[in-house]
Amino acid sequence: MTRCAVFGTGSWGTAFAMVLADAGCEVTLWGRRQELAVAVNATHTNPDYLPGVRLPDAVRATTDPAEALARADFAVLVVPSQTLRENLAAWAPLLEPQTVLVSLMKGIELGTAKRMSEVVGEVAKVGPERIAVVSGPNLAREIANRQPAASVVACTDEAVAKRLQAACHTPYFRPYTNTDVIGCELGGAVKNVIGLAVGMADGMGLGDNTKATLITRGLAETTRLGLALGADPYTFAGLAGMGDLVATCSSPLSRNHTFGTNLGRGMSLAETIAATRQTAEGVKSCESVLDLARRSGVDMPIVEAVVDVVHNGRPTQEALRALMSRSAKPERR
Repeated sequence: MTRCAVFGTGSWGTAFAMVLADAGCEVTLWGRRQELAVAVNATHTNPDYLPGVRLPDAVRATTDPAEALARADFAVLVVPSQTLRENLAAWAPLLEPQTVLVSLMKGIELGTAKRMSEVVGEVAKVGPERIAVVSGPNLAREIANRQPAASVVACTDEAVAKRLQAACHTPYFRPYTNTDVIGCELGGAVKNVIGLAVGMADGMGLGDNTKATLITRGLAETTRLGLALGADPYTFAGLAGMGDLVATCSSPLSRNHTFGTNLGRGMSLAETIAATRQTAEGVKSCESVLDLARRSGVDMPIVEAVVDVVHNGRPTQEALRALMSRSAKPERR
């Protein structure tokens, strides 16, 4: 039986643990809090993040990372992106030689502008054949309710991608393989930033034309960055690109969309953070995405506008006017 360790007891980590168990894996869910681990083991529920959802019996929880990683075929990482380096430094010595590290995180590291797979490789000192990524339209609550969904599992080693595909393929969760790790990660990271922008438009009371414009031009920005970094442009037309972007920008279940909506309604950054229970990755990653774009010589005006609103205090109306007053150009640029 395939053994999986899932590091992170939030809604997406718990939902993916359920997917793995439903696919026939033995799953150990790791979390910091003893009381949550006890609740998972005693009631087969995660009352804090997925109340009312019964987890399969094959999911158990622990606060001991060594116990979680024992004989693990896959170690699934679902912690906030900006905490990955510190957390993985503690876990890496516990890894077994066969364990593949799987990133479900959708962010870019502040300061280094590195993708999560790059951080994993650097900290754990493993090659790309032992690093995989899962990305796509993966709203945790819908998946926890076993509603049909698809995703992409990416690894530069196609055989590893296929192994992971088999480990998470269920009647309601359909994974597709890809070898374009760069494109899949960029699609997941940048869509959070565009989700903030679309949420702001919603909060301002703007209509579908505005939101469709932000989504489409946001995808163009993502693709430009991807091409500069060597990604396959077709990735951005698929589940890890357009699919994830649409889900994030259109659903009230999206943390980034909700965060942006609150900003668009006039809430301050501090008020919006206080009202947000789980991490909205785009809030911090918008800065690192913009940093990566500037290092790569790529123009990303929507991302820049989000950074101005979220971190520089620029009013949303003013940021919108600045975007609309940019010089006209051909659509393909």
